[in-house]
Amino acid sequence: MARLLLIEDDPAIRNTLLRALKERGHAVAASGAAMEGLRTALADKPDLLVLDLGLPDLDGRELLRMLRAVSRVPVIVATARDEESEMVRLLDAGADDYLVKPFTAAQLDARIRAVLRRGTAPGETPVLAVGGLRIDPAGRTVTLDGAPVELTPREFDLLHHLAGRAGQVVTKRELLSEVWQVPYGGADKTVDVHLSWLRRKLGETAQEPRYLHTVRGVGVKLSEPA
Repeated sequence: MARLLLIEDDPAIRNTLLRALKERGHAVAASGAAMEGLRTALADKPDLLVLDLGLPDLDGRELLRMLRAVSRVPVIVATARDEESEMVRLLDAGADDYLVKPFTAAQLDARIRAVLRRGTAPGETPVLAVGGLRIDPAGRTVTLDGAPVELTPREFDLLHHLAGRAGQVVTKRELLSEVWQVPYGGADKTVDVHLSWLRRKLGETAQEPRYLHTVRGVGVKLSEPA
């Protein structure tokens, strides 16, 4: 069972999802407005938040920005907006998944379980070592040659996934599916941007790589420096 917060202004949709998610064993609180939802999220600290964008007092994009400044709670955006550019912006801004209306309660529940699986049982996952890199899933920390590397949650997830496939070429499609949870396609740009940020923090560039090697037309590979 997960403790969920649903922020949705449409009463019919809100009540339908409330009932369906409770039937699936979740404890669900709901709000019809952005600021009320933000206060509830900070006070109750739910396991996951389901966020509509078209809220009456504040656009959901702004609420996501405010939330990410103070909390790492997983967020699934659930909205009728289906533009790819909007999806990329929200995923880059810190959303963990993006679901386009109309969708079924079963689809939402599956996405909730998938997002929560990524954050469970960290102690059972060993520290990954690639050259001088150490990636610790339990503490969500990274060191490079003994020095800490400060990463955003998304950068950590990206590096951790690549480290788990060290020495192998990983396609951008796989990264979008496994790291961003966008299984049916998306924009390569969001992967490229995060790889660029990650390279900068690892002290390298695409032109002079140490750990992150682009295989043109295929994907990217994390490997030990030569």
